[in-house]
Amino acid sequence: MREEMPSTQGYGASTDTEAVETWELRLYVAGQSPKSLAAFANLKRFCEEHLPGHYEIEVIDLLENPQLAEGDQIIAIPTLVRKLPEPMKKIIGDLSNTERTLVGLNLRPRG
Repeated sequence: MREEMPSTQGYGASTDTEAVETWELRLYVAGQSPKSLAAFANLKRFCEEHLPGHYEIEVIDLLENPQLAEGDQIIAIPTLVRKLPEPMKKIIGDLSNTERTLVGLNLRPRG
């Protein structure tokens, strides 16, 4: 049985009345491959731990929409693109290296 990535458009959006910045994240994947599923699971875990209620994840399957790779200049998958807050950042891979991912997203200072 294949595990399916749920639709995450708007997942985790803040409902607080405070003006808190929402992180816009776009994950480019290739179908339901093991690396794609791992990247999604790792990203969701990072967001729940470090950005609870202040993020949106958009998953783009390049097997279904290959033309969408051009807009963010995607050359490898899976790739995570942090659209907001600026500046835009990209992380290639399944996001299994926690320290690298947190530093890449600016969620933990380099040390």
